Amino acid sequence: MNEILSSEQIEIFHRDGVVVIPNFYNMDKITPIQKGIYDIIGQIITREEISLKQSPFNPDTFDQHYIDLIGINRDWGGEIYDAVKQIPAFIRLVADESHEKLFKQIRCTRKPGIAGGGYGIRIDNPNEDKFRAMWHQEYPAQLRSVDGLVFWSPLVPITEEIGPVEFCPGSHHEGPLPVCYADPEHTGRTGAYSLKILDEAVHLNKYRKIAPLTSPGDLVIIDFLVLHASGVNRSHRARWSMQFRYFNFEDPIGRKHGWKGSFAAGTDFRKIHPELFAEKPLQ
Repeated sequence: MNEILSSEQIEIFHRDGVVVIPNFYNMDKITPIQKGIYDIIGQIITREEISLKQSPFNPDTFDQHYIDLIGINRDWGGEIYDAVKQIPAFIRLVADESHEKLFKQIRCTRKPGIAGGGYGIRIDNPNEDKFRAMWHQEYPAQLRSVDGLVFWSPLVPITEEIGPVEFCPGSHHEGPLPVCYADPEHTGRTGAYSLKILDEAVHLNKYRKIAPLTSPGDLVIIDFLVLHASGVNRSHRARWSMQFRYFNFEDPIGRKHGWKGSFAAGTDFRKIHPELFAEKPLQ
């Protein structure tokens, strides 16, 4: 098998649990996804007979009028979020052979799998923190296997203002961490957003933080166990990013529970890993 990553990149990944690969994708794989998003936004404008006119498609401004639409009706943002993950060019990228090769090279396995329900296009709207992912490990939200990788890539330039993802390099070496309810008073966080790391501050204080600035075409590979959190978007544009998650059929813990998915598959994490869930009392 031809190796994709250099020995240095592999070393960085195993040490930090995260590695950035600049210009991994040719833009001919990214631009059709941006065009698909542009077309879906146009379909909403047409359906609602709104007096907004899209300029000719440009990869740099593919999301033109998205902010205008959610300003009129926030529910249209949810429609677009659900629709964009069905763009054929995006599905082709999810299953791109390069991801399988990367997984095999990093994990030294011949049996990777794509996590059903574990891929999508995030839209992090400006100044909208309700759906911001707090500090977490990927495994409780995804299950499948402890030995898993997230392939993350932006569709817009990631600046300080738009909010880069933050990581705690090396935190994956601790293994799966116990979680508790993030929202014991039920103020709106559900599903994967309903859990947080137990004694979060204790763990976060052990590590330095990094927040890589990336561009369309770049790829960030993330270990399922590295601590990370969404950035805070204080710009005037949504932060569009793609995530696809691969797991390892050979992982003994995943094999034991039948490679079940977590929230997106309707599985209660507490029933799979009761030893990792704590009913944390209100302070």
